[in-house]
Amino acid sequence: MTAPLSLSVATWDHDRVMAVQDGRVTIPGVSVTPHILPTTKLFPIAVQEARFDVTELSLSSHILQVARGQANYVAIPAFVSRAFRHNGFYRRVGSGIASPSDFAGRAIGVPEYQMTAALWMRAIMADDYSVTPTAVHWRTGALDQGVRHERLALTPPPDLRITPVAEGQTLQDLLLAGEIDGMLAPNPPRAFSEGDPRIERVFPDFETVEQDWHRRTGFFPIMHVIALRRDVAEAHPWLARALFDAFSQARDIALDRLREVWLGSANRLSLPWLNASMERTRAAMGPDYWPYGFQRAQPEIAAMCRHSFEQYLAPRLVDARELFDPTLLET
Repeated sequence: MTAPLSLSVATWDHDRVMAVQDGRVTIPGVSVTPHILPTTKLFPIAVQEARFDVTELSLSSHILQVARGQANYVAIPAFVSRAFRHNGFYRRVGSGIASPSDFAGRAIGVPEYQMTAALWMRAIMADDYSVTPTAVHWRTGALDQGVRHERLALTPPPDLRITPVAEGQTLQDLLLAGEIDGMLAPNPPRAFSEGDPRIERVFPDFETVEQDWHRRTGFFPIMHVIALRRDVAEAHPWLARALFDAFSQARDIALDRLREVWLGSANRLSLPWLNASMERTRAAMGPDYWPYGFQRAQPEIAAMCRHSFEQYLAPRLVDARELFDPTLLET
């Protein structure tokens, strides 16, 4: 009997991946060694070391590396992280910012210029509010604690200002001190969550705004993909499809479980308005609201490639098909 192929598989603990990581979903011919890491730790490992055979990967970083001819991974169209992003625009109270159009000419914080959340938020700024990246002075660094640096070196043009915060500072510190006027945040800053009156969302009714944006664009912003190291993919041409099938099955298990909890007679998940959230989601997006596969996602990924180029990340316009294992382009 042939020994199974041993693969290291690294992701964060999304419900959509855990059935692969804990063995409920098996990959024929493969033995999985799971690694569960937060993406702030995982993504630098992925783009700088390519340590893991299979990894969750920032799609923005992947576009950048493919454009540079430096990609060690090929993507699998299993989109394990998606998130609407209007909720991530923050302003300092009294800054005079009423909408993202007012970010022009301002100093605005973002943890990493290249991060996928920021790619999408700048896309919104450009397409809906006519604010280009060069109209903003970008300050980069940790959101509200610790230290954060760009995971890949950037070479911005002279008119694109990207200035890291000083050692020991955070973007939240600068906002509250009035040194920056707003932030693009992938998650709520600690001060906001604790009720500090000096910081607020630019879109207080963000769910309504995001639903409207989804109706107009058809997009549910893709953040991260599963990726297979290129040398492993080339050595085992069957593996990309096997991974896609396994992660699709894991997603189905997670969504079936969520539906079971939602429709159960007891409140089994610690959310008082889970019913309302699920009903609004399905009304806005339909029952198949977390799709995998390349074909359906191609227009959205093409938009990401365009914005990566226009935001001075990718040095050339990447075709969406270049990002993925060629055996999965028909999915």
